[in-house]
This record gives sequence, C-alpha cells and structure tokens, in this order.
Amino acid sequence: MNISLENIDKLNGVITVVIEPADYEKAYADQLKDLRKKAHEPGFRPGMVPVGLLKKKYGKGIMADVVNEVLQEKLFAYIRENKVNMLGEPLPMPQDSISLEEGDSFTFKFELALAPEFKAELDSTDTLPFYEVEVSDEMIQRQVEMYQQRGGSYQKVLNYQDNDMLKGTLTELDEDGNDKSEGIVNEEAVMLPKYLKNEEQKALFNDAKPQEAIVFNPAKAYEDNEAGMASLLNVKKEEVSDHQGDFRFDVKEITRFMPGPLDKNLFDEVYPGADINTPEEFTAKVKETIQNQFNKDAEYKFLLDLRNYISNKVGKLEFPDGKLKRIMTANAKGDAQKVEENYDKSIEELKWHLIKEQLVEQTGVKVDDNDVLEMARETTRMQFAQYGMLNIPNEYLEDSVKEMLKKRETVDNLIDRCIEMKLASALKDIVTLEQKTVSAEEFNKMFD
Repeated sequence: MNISLENIDKLNGVITVVIEPADYEKAYADQLKDLRKKAHEPGFRPGMVPVGLLKKKYGKGIMADVVNEVLQEKLFAYIRENKVNMLGEPLPMPQDSISLEEGDSFTFKFELALAPEFKAELDSTDTLPFYEVEVSDEMIQRQVEMYQQRGGSYQKVLNYQDNDMLKGTLTELDEDGNDKSEGIVNEEAVMLPKYLKNEEQKALFNDAKPQEAIVFNPAKAYEDNEAGMASLLNVKKEEVSDHQGDFRFDVKEITRFMPGPLDKNLFDEVYPGADINTPEEFTAKVKETIQNQFNKDAEYKFLLDLRNYISNKVGKLEFPDGKLKRIMTANAKGDAQKVEENYDKSIEELKWHLIKEQLVEQTGVKVDDNDVLEMARETTRMQFAQYGMLNIPNEYLEDSVKEMLKKRETVDNLIDRCIEMKLASALKDIVTLEQKTVSAEEFNKMFD
C-alpha cells in the first residue's frame, strides 16, 4: 500500500491512498471461503458451491467491503502515526467509478482540512485573577432556615402576623353593610393578606383574631389581579367585575408556618454520618458546605477567565472555512443552514479545543476511569440537589451513575469536564494568581 500526503497550503491537504492486490487478496479469499461454508445454492451440497459461482454472484460486494475496510484502517493509521493535525474527517474526492476487479490496484483521494499552526503556552509572566468568595452570616442563616423549613409545620395561632394564612367565611355585603340577598357566600375562603396589592386594604387584617369579622373590598385589595380575586370569591374570572362592593370575612382560624427545630433529627437528615450534635456545629457545617461550593465555582470562573485570556493571547486563527462547513454539513445530515447559523460558535469552540490540546501537553494532565466515575457521581448529586434531594442513598446514586455511563456522548462530555478541571488546577501552579476576595453578590454578577 502506498499512502502520501500533499499539503496544498497551510490549511488544506490531499491524501492519496493506493491499495495494491497484496493488501486485500488474503482478506478477500478468506471472506469467500467463509461464505462457501455457509452458502446454499440449488444443485450443490453445503460447502461444495464452486468458488467461481460465488465470485460471480457476490464477488463485487465482498470486494467492496474488504477494500473499504482496508482503506479505513490504513488511512487512519497513517494519520495517527504521522500526527497529521487535521480537523474533522477526511472528505472523499470525486473520482471515476471503480470497477473493483480482482487483481487491480485502487486509488482513493481525500481532502483534509488542516489545523492552523500556533503556540499556546502559559508561564509565571501570565497573571490571572482568582476569586475567594466570602460566605456571610446572612447567607448561612438563610440556608439554615431553609433546612428548618423542611421540617416545619402549620400551627394554629391567636393573632395574625405577616405570612399567616386566614381561613373563614366570606360574605358579600350590600350598600348598607348588610348581607347581600343572593350575594356570594364562600364558607371555605382562604386568604394570605401579605399578597394583597392595596396597602390600606391589607392593613385591615393587622392583628386579626379568630372569631373577628373584617370588612374589606376585594376589588380594591386585589386591584388588577382578577385571577386572585376570582379564586377568593370562588367565581369565574370574567365575573369578578360584578362584585365591586365590600365583603365581610369572618375569621375562623389563623395558621402560621413554624420552622422545624434545630435538633439532632435535622442534623442527621441533612448531614447523615457527620455526628453533629449542636446548632453551632450544624451552622459551621453549613458554612463549610457553602464555602466548598463557592470554591468549586471559583475554579470554574478561573477556567472561564483562563480560556478568555489565552484565546486573546493566541489571537485570531485562520481556518479553511469552506471545507470545514462541508465537513460540518455532512455531520449535520446535510443541514447547511444550521451549520451556517452556528459556524462562528463552532469555530470558537474548535479554537478552544486546539488550545486545550496544547495546554494538556504542556501540563501533562491525564484523565483515568476513576476521574470520570467521580465526575459522574458529582454531576448526579448536583442533578438530584436541584430537586431538593441532598442525601440520596448510595445504591440509588450508583444506579443512576451506571445509566449515565451507558451513553457515549455523556461519557465524552464527562471526560472533557475532567480534563478542564484538572487543567485549571495544574495551570494555577504555573501562572501568577491575582487573589481577590469578593462577596457572593459581586461574584454572582460576574456570571451575568
């Protein structure tokens, strides 16, 4: 077999593959021999079909499969061994139809999109910011209260405070303040005065008590919130305009949500196995958890800053745009419009991929199966945490991870994330870090 690469220019190349009979004859003969063992042809016993007949009926198809297999194997072996830095897949060049006759040589040509040549290196002369996020007492307290909400319950109280829920009977009144004949009466009315828009109407419920009657005007209280008023009156939305007068709310019950206690049950639920016994220890653990998450976010922010910094340092790269678009269109099942719309973003990602390859080589970063497995676990924990499931059983976590790792695309994404995280960690020891302490609010604004 003869394979050669011709560089048309810095970004374009043509690779020529000549397949000789010696490259495919044995594989072709073996395929025919295997077919002869299994072939069933009229007039012949199994295994006794003449090879000539099999060649006549199936030879072209077998030859095509064998030649294509040899072509693919040798082509990509050459590209790997010669470290041809190409982008995407080789594009077959148009050529005359090949007869695929036994004993012939076959020539194939492929267009290559070559990666631009550049150098991406970092050292101590490169300065990048690294942020440490302050965890405020207010933030810790909010998180503690959120955990307490999970163990809280509604309890009856004797006077209304903001956020309380009122239950009672709602009765429509006439102009004289009497119960309106055939007016609305809702014996199961529920109100949350905190959400009334009109401050004067809301104030009428201040310090309300069970068995007390409060006269107010729902139309004024809810202003333009027809849906809220319709829900209270238990009527259709289009009917609320017929009820613009006063109503009396006879309070039957006031309930208030009481947060759960800061006790051992809560500590063990949030942090099982951590042996937390006091509110002070629990608060310290909450702070540690928040700080650890911000530390991870700071690493991610460093990676974003690093990417932006070195992309600017490398500068604009030239790419074989026309050829790349053809490759991308083939991968996108012919959707040229989609390729065109996303091309600039694709080039941005491609540039970062090429830079990243050089930085990985500079730092010697490697990723193994354990790294991917731990990244899958961390990703799964974060997904469950979004739904409030902070401490899922280990066996359930592992089952979810196994399902995640069955998908090739997911595994590739996990590998890429592992590489980026390890790369960021390694480069922190190479560049000069400009340490900056910021509040959580300042830090979060950086991601807007």
